[in-house]
Amino acid sequence: MVKRCLLVLALAANHSPAASAVGAHGAVTPGSATPGAAMPAMATRHPKPAAVTTNRYQTWRAEAAAILGARADANSLATAAALRFTGPAYGAKSAGASPKPSALELAARAGELAPQDASIGWLNLQLCSGTPACDIRDVATVMRWVDADNGAAWLQTLAAAQKDRDTTEVDRILADMAHGERFDLYWNRIVVLMVDVLGTAHDQLPGGFAASDSARLTTVSEIASGEVIPSFSSLVDVCRDSSAGAERRDLCLKLSKTMQRSDTIAAQLVGFSIERRLLAPDSREARTIAERKRLLEWRMAAAAKFDNPLLPWTKNARARARIAEMRAIPREEDVCIAILRQHKMALDPPEVHP
Repeated sequence: MVKRCLLVLALAANHSPAASAVGAHGAVTPGSATPGAAMPAMATRHPKPAAVTTNRYQTWRAEAAAILGARADANSLATAAALRFTGPAYGAKSAGASPKPSALELAARAGELAPQDASIGWLNLQLCSGTPACDIRDVATVMRWVDADNGAAWLQTLAAAQKDRDTTEVDRILADMAHGERFDLYWNRIVVLMVDVLGTAHDQLPGGFAASDSARLTTVSEIASGEVIPSFSSLVDVCRDSSAGAERRDLCLKLSKTMQRSDTIAAQLVGFSIERRLLAPDSREARTIAERKRLLEWRMAAAAKFDNPLLPWTKNARARARIAEMRAIPREEDVCIAILRQHKMALDPPEVHP
């Protein structure tokens, strides 16, 4: 989960108001270098083992997706979709290859079996938005129908309007987003769903990856970081447009406060960044936002340390403990707080005084 912590911070930094637009489908695969890890030098000296590990991992994903995709329950199909998705070029079929359901087809089937499951609807929408040939309109409409109070359900539609430079539509969508009571990405629910599926089907899946509780949590978190967390670039761009006027600024401020209560830390961090960008840099409000953002980052990093214990044989127990908290608690930040309390740790760094 330290790796997950680094991924979240990197995503939030890339989608902050000071950053340029980037995509969200950059998940780290097992065997690849991670920012802050002591791996680049080793990878430089021994490039072939890393490449072999990556190839084996992709083979494992394809085989696991085929096995789970043959099942008839929504959770297995959703997990198969996440495993099969490989980015914008997914679904390209080589000549003579036996036809296999695409990631979108698997996600759509999962949605049909569980039409009221917002987490599966969100995964379906994310996979569609990451595929150039997919029209998001119907999928986004279904998502908003399933979870009408979630402002995040408009995010991909906002990106389409912003790309078309339709300022009237951008303002209308932004207003709908700002009226949402929540801004949720269903991180805990999707990770737990996939971990449960991989655990239940462990005996039928190929070996080599996701063979233990700790490995399953790590593997699923890396996949979900690339497929569950959206790109916030369009939202950041429309909210920092200085020519948009006071009405849009007010909508962005309102939305940013909702994002700060999101169920996913990445969305919270972007919400803090948007609000801070709209405030005077030297104002008391801006300083308060900076402190709250720093506190959230500290809690995430502090809780992640318990996922990598000094005694390696306790890793699976720690993973099961985190998964249990994720199953019971919808918000990612609240899981971090629960883990810190479980280990009788302070909830604030020493120099932060609420």
